[in-house]
Amino acid sequence: MNFQLSEEQQMLADSAKRFVRDNHDVEKHRQNKKLMPLDEATWGQFAELGWLAVPFAEEHGGLGMGPLETMVLLQELGEGLIMAPYIATVVLGGGFLRHGSEAQQAETIPSLLEGGLQLAFAAEEYERVFTLENTAMKGEVQGGDVVLNGTKACVLNGDHADQLIVLARTAGQPGDKDGLSLFLVDANAEGVERTPHRTVDGRQGAEIRFSNVKVAEAARIGELNQAYDIAKSVLLEGLLALSAECTGSLTVLLNDTVEYSKTRKQFGLPIGKFQALQFRMADMFIAMEQTKSLLMAATMKLVEGHDDAAKAVHAMKAQLGRAGRKIGQEAIQIHGGMGMTDELNVGHFVKRLSAVDGVFGNADVHLMEIARSA
Repeated sequence: MNFQLSEEQQMLADSAKRFVRDNHDVEKHRQNKKLMPLDEATWGQFAELGWLAVPFAEEHGGLGMGPLETMVLLQELGEGLIMAPYIATVVLGGGFLRHGSEAQQAETIPSLLEGGLQLAFAAEEYERVFTLENTAMKGEVQGGDVVLNGTKACVLNGDHADQLIVLARTAGQPGDKDGLSLFLVDANAEGVERTPHRTVDGRQGAEIRFSNVKVAEAARIGELNQAYDIAKSVLLEGLLALSAECTGSLTVLLNDTVEYSKTRKQFGLPIGKFQALQFRMADMFIAMEQTKSLLMAATMKLVEGHDDAAKAVHAMKAQLGRAGRKIGQEAIQIHGGMGMTDELNVGHFVKRLSAVDGVFGNADVHLMEIARSA
């Protein structure tokens, strides 16, 4: 199998690499973490570079690419810890819009591609292990409308989004795949209350409460009570996108640790000369290569429509949680006390990996998904 990037994919990777080189350093990252909301100029640059158009069809003004190109782009951006809501808006939000009606697409996609619309997927809930079928938030059908009541937790980009894609239960009980519905809701609609918060990696999220929020039938994405398959397919792409971004971060952690071991001296020798540390860095390298290989395999299976594509994506997310912990902890320990400070990249990358491990289910949740499908 040929794993070389095509000319278009290489150009996409090169543009992202240049962007990271010109726009990212530790000081810039610390400044971004203090902003609320984040710097909109970065989002405008994403639009100008055409990155917001990557996964959209050409008839919608997009580039007609897919998960493979998204993976290429996010791996590069992950090396720079670029704090932009790309996954929340383009991968997840855009994924749901592609399943929407023609009217919904005409109203939202052009603005998204221009950088004027941001989205958020409101799915996770308190006191529940995250799976789509565990959704409990109620959507009561009243004639042609649905009234939403409940709370969504840890909504990525939820405080800054213009539109929310809300997963609600319109029939059945938590645990049922049937009875789920998706709705496109104005984030400033009456009855929507957003409480912004920071995640551990310094990014933005929100707790969102819905109190008698009336949603018209025209705002529904897909069929009533039949949203599970749509939500599952989009979520798989989102999990791959998160994995791709964090694989780029793992690369930086490994490279920075190896470089540090060549310059930090102890007992008159670079610490990289010590066999015990060489073994530990070799283990970091193996964990990273396993993660990169699984990312490629899962992405190709999803693109080609293999029957076990979902299982491969769950395996990727589980591997990311384990490899992130392994590589992150080793990077901090080999750097010593400096690895815990804000002055080095290491701590920032480890916080990002820790945060992503808990997004849409941690490693244990995805291992359970694999076991259930066995």
